[in-house]
Amino acid sequence: MTLSTTEAEFVAAPMCVCQALWIKRILKELGHSNGGCTQVRCDNNSTIKLSKNPAMHGRSKHIDVRYHFLRNLTREGTIALVHCGSKDQVADLMTKPLKLEAFLRLRELLGV
Repeated sequence: MTLSTTEAEFVAAPMCVCQALWIKRILKELGHSNGGCTQVRCDNNSTIKLSKNPAMHGRSKHIDVRYHFLRNLTREGTIALVHCGSKDQVADLMTKPLKLEAFLRLRELLGV
């Protein structure tokens, strides 16, 4: 159980990163390697700051250690958490009731 939205995003981001790295390895085995940094979009600025700045450790020391590997991957340049505003969250198309114009815009971003 998480105590804040920042913590919830910080716990969810490593799961996303694990999947992204897994897919990246499979693509490399298939001959489609991309040595660049993998971007993970997040709409919570505090989560992005927490992944980059260990000085916030005092507020996050209760978070399980297994989630902090996100910091190591960020420091190494393997992944980069990038801010994505709420209005650009394509996943909202699947998870929230939206007004028609927002629905159409997100559907277009999804490529459907």
